[in-house]
Amino acid sequence: MKKIDFKFIIGTILIALTACSDILEEQPRSIYEPGFFKSEKGVMGGITSLYAHLRYIYGQAYYYNTCLTGTDEATYAQSADANFKDMDLSGVGSITASSSRADVLWGAAFSNINTANGIIENATAVGTISDALIAEAKFFRAFDYFMLVQTFGGVPLDLGSGILKFNTTPSRTSVRNTVPEVYTQAIFPDLITAVNDLPDNPRVTGGVTKTVARLYLAKAYLTYAWWLENPNNIPTYPACDRVNPDGHNAQWYFQQAYDIAATAIENPGPYGLQSTYYDVNLAQNDRNNEILLYADHTEKSEYYNGGSLTYGSGGAPDNFAGWMMTWNYTVITSATLPDWSKTINSVQREAVQALGRPWTRMCPTINVITQTFADKTNDSRYDGTFTTVYRGNWNKNPNNANIPFVYNGNNITVNPGGAILTFLNEEPQTDIDYSNSTYKSNIGAGVLPGRADYVISPRGISRIVYPGLWKLGPYRTDNGNGLGQPNAGSTRPFNIAKFSEFFFIAAEAAVKGATTRTIAGSYANNGTARGLINVIRARAGKWRWDNNGNVAKVQDNSAAMIAATPATIDINYILAERSREYYGEGYRWYDLVRTQKWEDLASSYEICGSNYGDHTPKTYTRTIEKYHYLRPIPQGQLDAMEMTPEEKKAYQNPGY
Repeated sequence: MKKIDFKFIIGTILIALTACSDILEEQPRSIYEPGFFKSEKGVMGGITSLYAHLRYIYGQAYYYNTCLTGTDEATYAQSADANFKDMDLSGVGSITASSSRADVLWGAAFSNINTANGIIENATAVGTISDALIAEAKFFRAFDYFMLVQTFGGVPLDLGSGILKFNTTPSRTSVRNTVPEVYTQAIFPDLITAVNDLPDNPRVTGGVTKTVARLYLAKAYLTYAWWLENPNNIPTYPACDRVNPDGHNAQWYFQQAYDIAATAIENPGPYGLQSTYYDVNLAQNDRNNEILLYADHTEKSEYYNGGSLTYGSGGAPDNFAGWMMTWNYTVITSATLPDWSKTINSVQREAVQALGRPWTRMCPTINVITQTFADKTNDSRYDGTFTTVYRGNWNKNPNNANIPFVYNGNNITVNPGGAILTFLNEEPQTDIDYSNSTYKSNIGAGVLPGRADYVISPRGISRIVYPGLWKLGPYRTDNGNGLGQPNAGSTRPFNIAKFSEFFFIAAEAAVKGATTRTIAGSYANNGTARGLINVIRARAGKWRWDNNGNVAKVQDNSAAMIAATPATIDINYILAERSREYYGEGYRWYDLVRTQKWEDLASSYEICGSNYGDHTPKTYTRTIEKYHYLRPIPQGQLDAMEMTPEEKKAYQNPGY
């Protein structure tokens, strides 16, 4: 796809909806005129910008934090600041209009929506723009509105020039539409058009297609059905009756979600499931056919990457989300002499998928390790999610190149590539000696008899030492024989949507009462919730590589996985399976809010403390109020609007 600087394209924005001071001061330019989108160059540039804007949301670590911290997947880690502690709702901070980092989504989405409005409104005047290209713009407009309405409730459809109109004049007032209006006037119509007009095969690598549009239409129907049903009486805003304008009830939308997902499974086009879970997130296999949408990056060019290839800025458009759950493994020391009179850092910072740049801002809870991923023998997803073995790579540092081995646990030697620290899959039968004084680990890890690697058990993970998130780790082909560029943002794409989610959507709709049918094609099953989930679980049982053992492992445990699936599937089981499948990818807050299970599943968690050597689990309680099911409208948005204090208060979500 041709690179066009999308910062120019999105210049025609609603100022009040960006609340960005540098844009407020920007001088008008001819490229911002409405006529720009009446040219083929303008339309193509605008469409390119729609894809580029994904980088300002996905891979942006502070938005990533809002999607996970405070759920049953993650809590704050030892080096967390208020950005992360506020989201945890465990008494160390609070979510406010000023602290909520959902502002990342608000700022990026509205400017992109206005770009899409400009394309849709003006493209037909060009005469050479196909319906399929216009459908790409409609997809992204619906995509952004769908993310916004899930996050904030009802949001403005009028950016200053009318409902879904291209706005070129800064507006300092705003009116929020209701949730049903956003879905029925923007999201559903645009996605239906996208399903009809988009091609089966992508126009460009990573381009949206009919299948991508089906995923978001099915997901939007599913989410709206839950909203209409509202089983736990969660308040909405702006206040409105939970009645659809055309009279369809929640059950109708659950059925639509099922039917569309089932159709997509039977007609996958160029998409499908990878043969093993390991391959889905393997960096060398990025952009595989299971990935429907991603925010792209590249190591070939800083210009096309959108950021430095040598140093990460800690801000968008860098992909730096993977840093957040990476603890500071670089402090681990091993000895070069048997009396431990000289030590080195045996695990160096390296731009490889198992390592990367440490920030220690987020961490998994003990519950994740022991409950979500309870089966680590048959199910490959734990192994394909976390880095649990940290291997010696000191020899890749020129200063250590001549050191052939190091002394480690029990004063046993370890060669380059050998295990220095292991997070055990289960609690060992023999007690771990965490107090070994002669060859004591400087990070408080322990030893087991006869093992050279230091070890930590599942119930011993803490806010400062915990398994890393392998699936989001970096990957570079230009490392040579060295450590590469581990300080740069990841040059991997950030995955946003996967083909596998069709099975979960259909299964969830079936649990909610949708009429099921037999699914034909490559993924044939009986179409029930259990049948659909078992397609995913069967794949999870197939191994071709033991990631953390660093050895080939050809094993098929799919029969055991299917046999272990409950006879009756409920929402909690689907949510558990979703967490096993998508752990750490940014789905979780939206899953728990959609199903109204946030309080049930995330109100408490276990973790050890923030000091090295703390292996005593403590239980932390979260206070999750009903108003937390919506994020606050960003304070910057409120400050930018020329409205009365009463009007601004009415604009804000209740509770904030």
